[in-house]
Amino acid sequence: MSTSIDQVFVKMFETEVHEAYQREGSMLRNFVRLKTGVVGVSTHFPKVGRGVATTKSRHGLITPANIDHTRVEVTLTDLYHSDWVDKLDEMKINFDERGVLVRAGAWALGRALDDQIFAALDSTSEPIKPLTVTTSTTVRNSMLNIITALRENDVRRDTFVVLTENAWAAALTVKEFASADYVTDRPFDTGATIKNWNNALWMSHNGCPGAGTATAKGFAWTRSAVGVAEGQGVTTDITWHGDRAAHFVANSMSTGAGLIDTTGVIEISIDDTAALPTA
Repeated sequence: MSTSIDQVFVKMFETEVHEAYQREGSMLRNFVRLKTGVVGVSTHFPKVGRGVATTKSRHGLITPANIDHTRVEVTLTDLYHSDWVDKLDEMKINFDERGVLVRAGAWALGRALDDQIFAALDSTSEPIKPLTVTTSTTVRNSMLNIITALRENDVRRDTFVVLTENAWAAALTVKEFASADYVTDRPFDTGATIKNWNNALWMSHNGCPGAGTATAKGFAWTRSAVGVAEGQGVTTDITWHGDRAAHFVANSMSTGAGLIDTTGVIEISIDDTAALPTA
C-alpha cells in the first residue's frame, strides 16, 4: 500500500466537508453581503448614505451630494468541530463513518455561522413588528406589515424574511402564501423551502433566537444590511495518533458577521407557544 494513502484520504475528506458545507451548512450565508479571503482579525464593510438630487440654474454650480461614507468593523471568530475516528471502530460499524463526520462537521459549522448572522440581525434598532397568529387573517396582515416596514425604509430589493418553524406553520394557513397560484416555491440544497411572496424570499429556520418560546424572534432584512467576513473557509485537518489508534478529524473556519445598516433589518416578535391560527 502506498505510504501516501493517508494524504489521499485527507484531501478527499476535506473536499467532501467543503462541498457538504456549501450544500447543507449555513442557510443564511447566501443572503448577506459576503467578503472572503479576509486577512487579519477583522475587516470593514463600507456603508454609504443616501444622496439627494438637486436642481441648478442655467450655468450655475451643481450642489455636491456629500453622501456620508462610513464603515462597519466585523471581527472574525475561529470556529471548530472535531472528533475521533477509532481504527478498530471503523472495522465494526456498518455505515460510512467518514460520511457521518463530513455531514456533522458541515452542519455544525453552518449552524455556528447562522448563529453569528442571527446575532447581527438581532442588533437592529428598528421598531419590532409582531407576528400575530390569532387567525389566518391576522397572520396575513402581520406579514404584510413586516414587508411594509422595510419598504418605508426604502428597502425594495434583495429582501429576505426568516421565521421560526411554528410561525412558518402559521403562515401556511394563509391561502395567498401557501398556494402555488400565488407564490413560487424555491427548494434549496440545505433542505429549506423558500417562498417568493410579496417581492421577498420567505424561509423557516429552527435556529431562530428563542425558538419554541413565547419570546421567539424572526427577521426581515435586505442583503446589503448584514455582512459576513470569512478569513478561512472550511478546512479539515486529519492526523493519526498511534497512542489512541485513531484519527483526529478537526474541521475549522474563521468567520464573523455584523450589522451594517440598521434600517435594513426588522425584528419580528413571535409567540412560538401559541396554537395555530383558526380560519
